[in-house]
Amino acid sequence: MKNAVNWFEIPVKDYNRAKQFYATVLGTEISDFPMPEQNMKYGIFKHDEKDQGIGGAIIEAEGQNPTTDGSTIYLNGGEDLGLPLSRVERCGGQILMPKTNIEENGFIAQFLDTEGNRVALHSMM
Repeated sequence: MKNAVNWFEIPVKDYNRAKQFYATVLGTEISDFPMPEQNMKYGIFKHDEKDQGIGGAIIEAEGQNPTTDGSTIYLNGGEDLGLPLSRVERCGGQILMPKTNIEENGFIAQFLDTEGNRVALHSMM
């Protein structure tokens, strides 16, 4: 097994708002992959498919409920998570844990997205 995680989904209530939030905060593309037969809106984060990079999506569908409880998803904070973290509040989110040094393992931070999910960032700087 190369990675313990290979895919994640972040539940959202307003697909377009969440897409704008994550695309802006992370400075990345989210590709629409609608599934009308399941009454589902689905947006896939840009990821390296060739290298079997970990990928994920935002999902708006019945039974998909944002939460602050449960597992924590750590998104890639890039070279320095301070940059995406600086965009969280101006995009409508809330910082829950500021950039925190975890010694030789880099830095982490947690935020509340526009949908009510507790999500985290990780970087080595």
